[in-house]
Amino acid sequence: MDANFDKELFIEKFKNSCNRIQIKNFKKNEIVTTYIEKRNQICIVLSGEVDLIRYDSNGNKTIIGHFVVSDVFGEVFYPANTNNELFVIARKNSEVLFFTYDTLFTKCRRNCDFHKELTSNLTELFLDQIINLNLRIELLTKRTIREKILSYFDILSKRSIRRSFTLPFSYTDLADFLSVDRSAMMRELKLLVDEGFIKKHGNRITLTF
Repeated sequence: MDANFDKELFIEKFKNSCNRIQIKNFKKNEIVTTYIEKRNQICIVLSGEVDLIRYDSNGNKTIIGHFVVSDVFGEVFYPANTNNELFVIARKNSEVLFFTYDTLFTKCRRNCDFHKELTSNLTELFLDQIINLNLRIELLTKRTIREKILSYFDILSKRSIRRSFTLPFSYTDLADFLSVDRSAMMRELKLLVDEGFIKKHGNRITLTF
């Protein structure tokens, strides 16, 4: 990991240096993209927040990923057999940059030197997404609802560098993100409060263990 890599500055430069990108605005709850075709699409959140959502054959919803400003997502991170049950939905009004992996290795019409900088920094650009995918795999391998809840709260605490933090989801969406039953999750949250592991005020959580 390059300690000198400024991801936000790099994205700003990318946005203004290449004409092979598209920038689009989306209203809350609008579909940003779907993973129907393998377009090797890569997207970057410029403002707002978006969720990657999957529906199974019974219509059950799972939030696979939650992305905020400067986060990278897209089809390129998922296997070729990904089907049309995957949607990216704007959680709030959002602006998203789109480009395809294939264009990274061909110069744009401006013949811009930025493409060299882009290809040399791909690892740094994608690093957070790779880390988040690994964290999600680890999270979903937890055997109990309590373990999933506490593991996710620990991740949020470390990201905010505080024992207190605000959940990025409603509790319904949190259950979808953890792939657990909402009623069972709420019972477990109450037990965690009663047993002194956490304090809860609305969507504000404080770890006390």
